[in-house]
Amino acid sequence: MTDLLRPIEILRPNRIEFGPGLAPLVGRWAAERGLNRVLVIAGRTNAARIDVLGLQGEVTVFGEVKPEPDIPNLDAALAVAARVKPDLVIGFGGGSALDLAKLVAVLPGSGQTIHDVVGPEKVNGRRVALVQVPTMAGTGSEAGTRSLVTDPATQAKLAVQSRHMLADLAVIDPDLMLSVPPAVTAATGVDALAHCVEAFTSRRAHPAIDLYVLEGIRLVGRYLPRAVKDGADREARAGLALASLYGGYGLGPVNTTAGHAVAYPLGTRHHVAHGLACAVIFPHTLAWNAPAVPEKTEAVLAALGTKDAYAWCAALGIEMRLSGIGVPEADLPVMAKEAHAIRRLLDNNPRDISEAEILALYRRAF
Repeated sequence: MTDLLRPIEILRPNRIEFGPGLAPLVGRWAAERGLNRVLVIAGRTNAARIDVLGLQGEVTVFGEVKPEPDIPNLDAALAVAARVKPDLVIGFGGGSALDLAKLVAVLPGSGQTIHDVVGPEKVNGRRVALVQVPTMAGTGSEAGTRSLVTDPATQAKLAVQSRHMLADLAVIDPDLMLSVPPAVTAATGVDALAHCVEAFTSRRAHPAIDLYVLEGIRLVGRYLPRAVKDGADREARAGLALASLYGGYGLGPVNTTAGHAVAYPLGTRHHVAHGLACAVIFPHTLAWNAPAVPEKTEAVLAALGTKDAYAWCAALGIEMRLSGIGVPEADLPVMAKEAHAIRRLLDNNPRDISEAEILALYRRAF
């Protein structure tokens, strides 16, 4: 079966607004629909600037989203939702805030717990409106149906996928990203790149998604160095925001592969920020997969404008060694075991990779 003959379902938010200065549209959209009990899910920094959304009515802010949200963090947000009983939930922040907002929109009053909905399409439904407003260019979560939280008991990420978690409205305002520091810009930009590359090289790759993700790679190659050098470069910020959105388009119908599976233990075990974890691992999995998808790997490097992905990432100022970001060498074997167990991603990878080969990859990255 060729890629063109493989069935694919593509889901998008009901409405996507893209462009600088659009953040206040959120408040107008809510007012037009009579939504006046609003719960905003955000981290501390974004919780302090929700006025940019132009919200009216009763507005409650859960401003304690963690960089790698876990079940206790989710439970705290759900407790606020149970008290407030919102008719609108807004995710306002990076991927962590957007992912928690999806779960806060569907779980309260459903009779379901997080463990009941892990996996594809197990959510019963949704009774509130959902708006997503990203403030970083990285995950593309605003456009997708997936949410990830860490289970502290197992130190593994729980993945929920449901069409009921798709936003009614996604507002991508690149001006909200102007204040993101250079190091975070670099790491989250490579996360967006990894989403695009992994979708492009996946066993489940599809021409309907290749169109977006290959352009996403080009956008990162063109604009990420500029945004790292000058955070006030509005064109560069807009280019990265679009790349992130395109990477998000690939997460539902195609999904990520070994790059994310190998990166996950860095976050769950050692609390390395997701973007940085993906950035450190990205060139190693790209090189591993190259023999299986040589033409696509060449296309990736050409779109980036480089012949050396590792050097390209390092030139952004990213610390590219596991030893440099607090990962102890003694933990590499257990991390390899955990990564190898993430079959929902590794089964998409274009080249099989064993637990021993993952360990060898970690050692090369160390």
